[in-house]
Amino acid sequence: MARLKVASLFCGCGGMDLGIIGGFTFLNTDYPRSAFDIVYAVDNDEYCTKIYNANFDHKCMVKDVREIKPQEIPDFDVLVGGFPCQSFSISAQNPPRLGYKDERGMLFFEMVKILKEKKPRAFIAENVKGLLSANNKQAFPMILKEFTEAGYNVQYYLVNASKFGVPQKRERVIIIGFRDEIDKDNFIFSHFIPTASVLGDVIDEHENANEDLFFSDRAVAGMMAVRDKMNKGRAQDLSQPCNTISAHLAKVSLNSTDPVLMVGERYRRFSCREAARIQSFPDSFNLDIVSSIRQYKAIGNAVPPVMMWHIANAVQRAFEVSDGEYDAYSKKAAPEYSFPRYEGLQGCLFEQAAQYGSY
Repeated sequence: MARLKVASLFCGCGGMDLGIIGGFTFLNTDYPRSAFDIVYAVDNDEYCTKIYNANFDHKCMVKDVREIKPQEIPDFDVLVGGFPCQSFSISAQNPPRLGYKDERGMLFFEMVKILKEKKPRAFIAENVKGLLSANNKQAFPMILKEFTEAGYNVQYYLVNASKFGVPQKRERVIIIGFRDEIDKDNFIFSHFIPTASVLGDVIDEHENANEDLFFSDRAVAGMMAVRDKMNKGRAQDLSQPCNTISAHLAKVSLNSTDPVLMVGERYRRFSCREAARIQSFPDSFNLDIVSSIRQYKAIGNAVPPVMMWHIANAVQRAFEVSDGEYDAYSKKAAPEYSFPRYEGLQGCLFEQAAQYGSY
């Protein structure tokens, strides 16, 4: 099909964008190049942008999304981004209205503004699971309403990255909107069961000799003093996907719920490269152009590329079906997928989604 143009907001170090364009290998599985091309990418973090620009042919600019004039963005087919969710407020008006408590909360409305002005064919938004319960569960329906009023048929999914071949139990909300109903209708239920990836697949045993990664005896003693009463010292099972890693990996503590490794009787944190693998970044992804602290933060905030590849692939397939360029039910066309029709579930992206819906 014709190349599809993507504009990327809040792109961080590039996990979402790598997944969208594909063309990488992770754990001996190839994720082919898609029909998507990134024509515009922006983030306000200069360190994330340095990592991004070291890994893509196109470049990401350092800029506050609020400073973007929609008319300056090249025409595009899909808008993608993960907006901050911590700063929404609900007005006391009747009916209540969605607002923001600080400047971060404005960023969502900037995304909506761009959708209204540029009118792309679709959008994909990613966020934390907590978005579903923000502001006593009042914010999320209003977010969906804003997207709908921007002119989109909106669907949302709570997905677990481990169901897509990512060695991490990372739950995220995915919101997808299509401007044309035919694209929404062709965004069909796709039942995909990849080979499960586990933490042991991505751990480098050579790092067990790196003393800088191990916690001190004092830190371990402090953790053990409270472990019986609190869910602390979360040593991971190498035969299972890892628990969710976060942006403060560089400061991971045994007295928190952060995942750690147990080597013999000692605890250690993940190396930067191990953390990147847990997020499903290929080893070819260059991180070393910023400090390890900056690497950990960028990795912890990223969208797992492998998970994003599957989502983008489903969106591309919907466009191909709408445009008469793809037989969605042909095993020959896509042998790794099957497309059962489940009554009442048409449009649900993945059977493994813990929650789904539309607005």
